[in-house]
Amino acid sequence: MPPTPAGQLAVPRLHRAARIEDAVHQFVERRLRRTGWRINIVAYTGYGAPGWVRVLCRVLLGRPDTRQRARLEKVRGWRSFTTLPAKHVAVTIEAGGVRHEAQTDRSGFVDTVVEADLPPGWGSVRLSVPDAEPVEAPVRVLDPAVRFGILSDIDDTVMVTALPRPLLAAWNTFVLDEHARAAVPGMAVLYERLVTAHPGAPVFYLSTGAWNVAPTLTRFLSRHLYPAGPLLLTDWGPTADRWFRSGQEHKRATLARLAREFPEVQWLLVGDDGQHDQEIYREFAAAHPDNVAGVAIRRLSPTQSVLAGSLPAPAGRPMAGPVGQKWLSAPDGAGLWQLLRDAGLV
Repeated sequence: MPPTPAGQLAVPRLHRAARIEDAVHQFVERRLRRTGWRINIVAYTGYGAPGWVRVLCRVLLGRPDTRQRARLEKVRGWRSFTTLPAKHVAVTIEAGGVRHEAQTDRSGFVDTVVEADLPPGWGSVRLSVPDAEPVEAPVRVLDPAVRFGILSDIDDTVMVTALPRPLLAAWNTFVLDEHARAAVPGMAVLYERLVTAHPGAPVFYLSTGAWNVAPTLTRFLSRHLYPAGPLLLTDWGPTADRWFRSGQEHKRATLARLAREFPEVQWLLVGDDGQHDQEIYREFAAAHPDNVAGVAIRRLSPTQSVLAGSLPAPAGRPMAGPVGQKWLSAPDGAGLWQLLRDAGLV
């Protein structure tokens, strides 16, 4: 790398995988645009508080489709990944009557915080790019008086996936019809009871899944009557300095961010014992004890544990968490509800 002139900051060199990915995208984009493909916006649910909102969206290149769909189509998982990002595109954000400008990154994403005077509850921001139809992105604005929130894992917590098994994970992600995915028994009822017991409590869904499947996950949650809430996913593929992103670091960073953004909120952390949820939640609870109301772990059956790539927990062994904090475990939503009620969390 040539020396950097005095007074200028060195620009980090992209990882080789990222450079290859960019070159492929550039090659494909030129040819697709010649065939009439154009950009469109995929809006994700954002969140915020009075005075600011976090806006999340992705700008993609897609085939023009003028068909009118009378009903929601079934979407196979692999279709979510046959997309091409539109990088470095200017995006206009209209929030609370104020216009803001942002730009997509090399993966077509916009993830930015803008000033906005929106009332607590559900609202929306308007997103637009040149030569594309504007879209409305829902945002959940937390009331400053809210002191309780729910942060839930997705895989094997609200949706049965057995994610660590590579072949089954690939089948669930790329092949299985979204309508055939199974919900974890009792979890939707549990979450609905929790938000009823804590008026105004937000529900955030945290996963190591890719943003490509956000629309599919949103439809799944809605179909199975889970409370609406922002999805906090990640972008698969090469980064500026490595081949793949770390799912565990994504979860850790997201938890730390929520603690900074909402220092007065205590979160009920919900996960399962098949992956790394317990370890990540334990670290967060030790570092941010004032931001944790409790931890609820969905306990997998011995068969489910084996399928998920972990060993079954010994029967009767108590949950291990930081001293003074409520750690609860049950095989389904009904069992967790009983434990949460006995613990005084509802």
